[in-house]
Amino acid sequence: MKHALNVTRQADFAAWYQAVISEADMAEDSGVRGCMVIRPWGYGIWERIQKLLDQRIKETGHENCYFPIFIPLSYFETEASHVDGFAKEMAVVTHHRLIADGKGGLMPDPAAKLEEPLIVRPTSETVIGTAMARWVQSWRDLPVLINQWANVVRWEMRTRMFLRTSEFLWQEGHTAHATRDDAVEETLKMLEVYREFAETCLAMPVIAGEKPEHERFPGAEATYSIEAMMQDGKALQAGTSHFLGQNFAKAQNIRFQDKDGEFAHAWTTSWGVSTRMIGGLIMVHGDDDGLRLPPAVAPHQIVIVPMLREVPEDEAVLDYARALRVELLKLSALGEPLRVHVDAKAGKGKRWAWVKKGAPLIVEVGGRDVAGQNVSLVRRDRLYDAAGKLASAVLPRAAFVAQVVGMIEDIQAGLFAEAQARRDAAIVRVDDWAAIEAHFTGGEDRVIGWVEADWSRPTGPALNAVAAKLKALKLTVRNTPVGASAPTGACVFTGEPAVEHVLIGRTY
Repeated sequence: MKHALNVTRQADFAAWYQAVISEADMAEDSGVRGCMVIRPWGYGIWERIQKLLDQRIKETGHENCYFPIFIPLSYFETEASHVDGFAKEMAVVTHHRLIADGKGGLMPDPAAKLEEPLIVRPTSETVIGTAMARWVQSWRDLPVLINQWANVVRWEMRTRMFLRTSEFLWQEGHTAHATRDDAVEETLKMLEVYREFAETCLAMPVIAGEKPEHERFPGAEATYSIEAMMQDGKALQAGTSHFLGQNFAKAQNIRFQDKDGEFAHAWTTSWGVSTRMIGGLIMVHGDDDGLRLPPAVAPHQIVIVPMLREVPEDEAVLDYARALRVELLKLSALGEPLRVHVDAKAGKGKRWAWVKKGAPLIVEVGGRDVAGQNVSLVRRDRLYDAAGKLASAVLPRAAFVAQVVGMIEDIQAGLFAEAQARRDAAIVRVDDWAAIEAHFTGGEDRVIGWVEADWSRPTGPALNAVAAKLKALKLTVRNTPVGASAPTGACVFTGEPAVEHVLIGRTY
């Protein structure tokens, strides 16, 4: 069986990942280290993510807004642990003008040095908290429920397209509440929004849970995540939701007068997902022929490819393809009208180009199809038959139109079921540290996956010792699954009575 890509997942997963991005025309290098040009197909996927997630965010009562990309350095200095957590990643603006350097180039004008350096937004808790301090005066002003879609900059040392870039796109929600309970409820509500979105729209099975103390967002009291398993067994933190307590409210002086006339600090949260989700899509669903997109987030769910030969009959083939598109546009699947594209460009190899892009259904039509009122169909999730040959089926046009909605919904459900079964098979229960060592040092010729272990929630020096032990094997605690059953054994690290289960694995 010959594949569309020149490298397979088994041979070199990292190279395969880059090949998918390149061959699917998703993104390319920009000339600035760690920054990428997101091409229309890749950005179209992001637009679908934006639309579907934005709808869910607004349904929970949040409103969109926008804050500046430049944040005064002093805003970060008010919350010590926050600035410490991001200090190594911050890009700093110190001048507002350039002048000629006398050597044919440009240099910052010494006379244009800013009175206060500006940080290029790595995250917006500080600037949004400062605004909330202006907006919130009374308990009647709470809760504040806002979200913004924006770009952020974190000066990463090791970059990989979509997964870890110096600049990336995301949404960040920020809320303020009158009580601790309200803020905790908000944190968990948005965690569930992310879980449902990932599984329903991205067909990406995830495990929602709380991060350990040493993996918390800088300045947070608790951090929760959704963790997805990639096909190589590594974990991807696909989204986070943070309970910030009153730490940022005290730093930004977000105070309000309660119903009894007393002044109190608000309780705040923040939560976000980014273009990293696109990297997750690739590594969860892709195969050796390229990307496979869940129909819910595919820019085009059906691509009609007219087989053009530069002859007079081509016009009839184009008319047939366009009429079929109009007919399909009247149908809906997964709660939305079908998205259908006719690729009328000249040239050969168009079908395989759309295979590599991951279009869920690829429909070819030629002169014989026009004459017989048929279509030639390829399902991207079932590209080959049992004999290893391309599974291209000829269907009567009417039968295809009657079945197409069911096909789209079947592809969406099938991709999720396939990924879930693969993940569940790669999570192994362990009862002691020796079993963890054996599992993760047993050779690279298998999908190592994750282990589940009992955990006593160590803190301080005990936690530091655990982190060091895991780091030696390039492991991290991913999270404590929400709603997991109570443990009955001892912690695999401390030997003390366990209070919860944790998932451990290697990560991106």
